[in-house]
Amino acid sequence: MEPPENSLDSDDSKLETAQRIILRWDSAASEEARGKMIFQSDRDEVDRFLRAVDEIQRSLSSISFSSSSSSSAAATAVDDNEVKANSAIQIAMARLEDEFRNILLSHTTVFEPDSLFLEESSSSSVSPSLCGNDSSVTTATEEEELNSPGGSGSSRLTRRRSSYRSTSSIREMDLISPEAVSDLRSIVQRMVAAGYSRECIQVYGTVRKSAMETIFKQLGIVKISIGDVQRLDWEAVVGKIRQWIRAAKVCIRVVFSSEKRLCEQLFDGICTAMDETCFMETVKASALRLFTFPEAVSISRRSPEKLFKILDLHDALTDMLPDIEAIFDSDSSDTIRVQAIEIQSRLAQAARGILSEFENAVLREPSIVPVPGGTIHPLTRYVMNYIVMISDYKQTLDDLIMSNPSSTGSDPNTPDMDFTELESKSPLDLHLIWLIVVLHFNLEEKSKHYRDTSLAHIFIMNNIHYIVQKVKRSPELREMIGDHYLRKLTGIFRHAATNYQRATWVRVLNSLRDEGLHVSGSFSSGVSRSALRERFKAFNTMFEEVHRTQSTWSVPDAQLREELRISLSEHLIPAYRSFLGRFRGHIESGRHPENYLKYSVEDIETIVLDFFEGYTTPPHLRRR
Repeated sequence: MEPPENSLDSDDSKLETAQRIILRWDSAASEEARGKMIFQSDRDEVDRFLRAVDEIQRSLSSISFSSSSSSSAAATAVDDNEVKANSAIQIAMARLEDEFRNILLSHTTVFEPDSLFLEESSSSSVSPSLCGNDSSVTTATEEEELNSPGGSGSSRLTRRRSSYRSTSSIREMDLISPEAVSDLRSIVQRMVAAGYSRECIQVYGTVRKSAMETIFKQLGIVKISIGDVQRLDWEAVVGKIRQWIRAAKVCIRVVFSSEKRLCEQLFDGICTAMDETCFMETVKASALRLFTFPEAVSISRRSPEKLFKILDLHDALTDMLPDIEAIFDSDSSDTIRVQAIEIQSRLAQAARGILSEFENAVLREPSIVPVPGGTIHPLTRYVMNYIVMISDYKQTLDDLIMSNPSSTGSDPNTPDMDFTELESKSPLDLHLIWLIVVLHFNLEEKSKHYRDTSLAHIFIMNNIHYIVQKVKRSPELREMIGDHYLRKLTGIFRHAATNYQRATWVRVLNSLRDEGLHVSGSFSSGVSRSALRERFKAFNTMFEEVHRTQSTWSVPDAQLREELRISLSEHLIPAYRSFLGRFRGHIESGRHPENYLKYSVEDIETIVLDFFEGYTTPPHLRRR
C-alpha cells in the first residue's frame, strides 16, 4: 500500500526545510559559513540545526522503509529524496565534526598544576580545581545522574556509576567546562546515529591527546627512555623520583580519572563501549609513558644508596595501585594495569635484592687498616645509619621480606646465630638483627689487626656501644630489635671494657702489690729498699707508657669515656694511695727520692683525665 500523497508532500517539505538549514552552514560552499561556528551563535540557531539533522535522519529511515513498498513513480521521488538527504547528512556531519573539534578546543579549562600539587601534599578534604572554582570538582558523593543534551530529542540519562569513584583518593574535575558538555553530547548522539562514530572518536582522541601532552609538560613529565634514565647520575634520578611521585599522583587521581569521567559524560549510553574506547585512545600513550620512569629505576644497577628511593617509588605505586586498577578496569586498558603491577613487583624485587647484597657487602667489607685510636669504624656508622633508615620503612619491608635470614655455622667466614630465641620477631626484625650480627662479626675480624690487645678491646667496646646507642635512640628500631638482643649487645661492649681493663691494668696494679718486697726479719724493718725502688720505677714506667699511648686512644661517647675513667680510677687510685702511704717513707729516707716518687695521688687522678681523649700528639706528663 502506497503512503498518502499529502503525507509525502509533508515529508518532502520538512526535508527541504531541513536541507536548506544544513546547506546554509556548508563550509565548502559558503564563505560566511566558514567564518562562523553554529554553537557560538544564539541557541535558537543551534536548536534549528540539530532539529534539521534529526529530521534528515528521520527522513532517511522513512525513505528506506518507503522505497520497498512504493510505486514506480513514487520510488523515483523517494530515490531523489534519498540522494538529497544523504548529501545533506554528509554536509551536516562534516559541520558537526568541525563544531565538535572547536568546542573541545575552546572550552578546555585552564590546568593549574601548582594548586593540584598543593592539594596532593596536604590532608585537606577540599578537592582541587582546574579552573580555581570548587564547583568544577566532582567527588564520589555527588549525584550519579547526568542531563543529556538539550534541544529536541533531549532526555534524562542515568549514568552508570564507575567503580573507581569508590576510591576516596580520586578527585575528578571538569576538563571541559560543564556548559559545553551538553553541546558535545548532542553532537555525539547525531554523529553516532549517522554512522560517524569513528570520525567522532578520531576528533576526540586528537584534541584530548594534545591536551594530555600539555598537562604532562606542565607536570614535568617528559618523554624519556629507559636508557636515558639509566645514564643519569643517581642524584639526578633522586630529584626525578620526587618529581615523578608528585606528578603521578595528580595524573592518576585527577587527570586520568577526570578524563574517564568526561568520556562517560559524552559517550556513555550512546554507543557500546564508546566511552572506554575514547578514554583509551586519549590516555593510553600518556599512561604508558608515565610508567617508563619507574620501570627504568626498577631495572637499574643495584646499590645500597638506591634502596630508600626505590622504596619510595614502590610505596607511591602501591598507594596508587587501587586507583589504577579502578580507573583502568576494562579489558582494553588491561595493559596499563598489568604494567603498573609488574613495575611494582620489580621494585619490590629490586629492594629485596639490594638488602641481600648489602648484607653480603657488610660481611665482606675488606678494609684491614685499623682505625686510629680504636674509635668508631666508618662501616659501623654507615651500617647503623642505614639500619635506622630501614626501620622507617618497616611497614613496606615487612610485606616484602617473606623469609627469615639463615646463618651457616659450618662456614668459618660467616657468623652463626640461633634464631629460635627470636621466634616472635617479624622477618624484617630478624633481618635487622642479622645485619647487626654480621656487622659485629666483621668488626671482630677487624679488631684482630690491632697489635695492642687492649686497643682491640677498646675498638670493640666503642663500636658495639655505638650500635646500642643508635638502637636506643630510635623508638622504632628499638622495638624491632627488642630488649632481649639489646641486652646481649650491652653485655658485649661491657665485656670488652672489662677485657680492656684486664689487659692494660693487671700488670700495672701488680707492681703495687707487697709480694717480693719483704726480706726475712721483722715486718717493719724487713722491706728491701732496692726492690721497692725497682717497684716504684716499674710502676712509673708502665704508667707513663699507658698514658703516652692511651691518651691518643679515643672513646667518642662522653658518658662511656667518663664511666671507663671512673672504673679504672676505682682500681688504680686506691691501690696507688695505699702503696704510696705504706712505702713512701722508705724511699724518702734514701738517696734521690724524686727519681722514684714521681707522682702524687692527685697527679694520677689528673693524668687519668687525659685517657681516651684521642690526642694526636701525647701530652707531656704533668708533675707536681
